[in-house]
Amino acid sequence: MAPRIGVFDSGFGGLTVLRELKTSMPEADYLYFGDTAHLPYGAKSVRTVAKYAIASARFLESRGIELLVVACNTATALALDEIKSAVRIPVIGVVEPGAERAASKSKARRAAVIATEATVSSHAYSRALEKLGLEVTEKACPLFVPLVEEGWVEHPVTENVAHIYMDDIFGNGATHPDVLLLGCTHYPLIRPLLRRVVPQHIEIVDSAESTATKVVGQLGSQSDAGLPGQLRCYATDSTDKFRRLGEKFLGCPINNIELVDIES
Repeated sequence: MAPRIGVFDSGFGGLTVLRELKTSMPEADYLYFGDTAHLPYGAKSVRTVAKYAIASARFLESRGIELLVVACNTATALALDEIKSAVRIPVIGVVEPGAERAASKSKARRAAVIATEATVSSHAYSRALEKLGLEVTEKACPLFVPLVEEGWVEHPVTENVAHIYMDDIFGNGATHPDVLLLGCTHYPLIRPLLRRVVPQHIEIVDSAESTATKVVGQLGSQSDAGLPGQLRCYATDSTDKFRRLGEKFLGCPINNIELVDIES
């Protein structure tokens, strides 16, 4: 029987994790929950993030999932332990898989992490990487999320912004990192642009891809099991907006979206 996997995010970015999961395990059934009524989580307190994340996790658990992927960097950074304690199923966040992949790729034992202000302020990636013996440079890149959601993934403005951010990290050639970890689920959409902007010897590590690999390692791929699995999406705000923006992140049409209220 194909696995039934839940994926949770505060909005749309976690669909990049889902896209990697669907590529790695197309036979699985997926339930995606986007808490779009309460985004962005980055502006909220730890207590509030935990409250919404736990409610979302329990909602997905009640739908019969056997594993939960917390595809939200902020929720992973601020509330992963609380989420794990609140449900009875295995939970995988996005921080540790990304850090482990970055550590495996770095020869210089130095990594740079780019993420939102909230994720950088939590230092979750920094702690995970330092445990693995790496020196860490963190850089908040707050303009990337609105640019991606605007659809400007190959726009000259986005490339100019990327140059400003990346030059700040890689300007010192004597000590710069040799791995760039994308610590936000929006950032995979601009990975080709970043590949042009950063020095060519820099390895770019995508936490979405790394998380999918971790899930496959835990559940085991059953890619020869037959037909592709089903996808059902849940959102706490406009399903029309979810459909419109979500298709950019997932890379295909989204038809099955249900509006839900986790506060009722």
